Amino acid sequence: MNSWIILGATSGMARPFLRKLAEQGNALFLAGRNQEELETLAADCRLRGAPAVQVMRFDARDHSNYADLIATFTAQGDVLNTAVFSGSMPDQEVIDANPALIEGVMADSYTGPATFLQMLVPHMEARSAGTILGVGSVAGDRGRLGNYVYGAAKAAFATYLSGLRNRAGRKGVHVITVKPGPVDTAMTQGMELPFMTTPEAVADDLMKAIEKRRNVVYTARIWQVVMTVIRLIPEPIFKKMSI
Repeated sequence: MNSWIILGATSGMARPFLRKLAEQGNALFLAGRNQEELETLAADCRLRGAPAVQVMRFDARDHSNYADLIATFTAQGDVLNTAVFSGSMPDQEVIDANPALIEGVMADSYTGPATFLQMLVPHMEARSAGTILGVGSVAGDRGRLGNYVYGAAKAAFATYLSGLRNRAGRKGVHVITVKPGPVDTAMTQGMELPFMTTPEAVADDLMKAIEKRRNVVYTARIWQVVMTVIRLIPEPIFKKMSI
């Protein structure tokens, strides 16, 4: 039986992914800050077929219980897998007014998840199996006027996952970097963004990526084309654009 630990399990993108894992009969460890929401999700996953579901506290800004959380998860005799949905995206204008917020954005989207994975991956390598699914963002492909702090955090996480893939892949652990464009969740509520997709469509792409052992996945796929074009814009031109 496969076991999955989901960091940021209450996020809008994580929920349909959890449902699919439950329907496949995976054991689930739901980790996040909101205990009440986690318990509700756990009950739903049990109804959908998950043979075992546990709820755990995970705060990307507080590493104090990471060792205990990992010990509980790795006590399983199964193939261990993890998916990271943790992240936060304050408006850039809010960060401009209060630069102290940068530390929290980096913790939620990069340093917290990276610290957890760095502690977990040796246990996965010892079993020579498992998948790590890290959710980044197309915002990390190039720093842009409207969200460059969030983009910097996601760029750092993508670089970390790339290096981890190089390391862990040699020992049987597959690492997937996911780069969603705008997704219709609470994080993007009220925003008018191009090529908006749904959490359900993202979940479908994630399941396909796991099955096909993809390395980097854009969802929706149009964003791979869009970001390729954006990366190719010369810097003297790009710095005058408001995109």
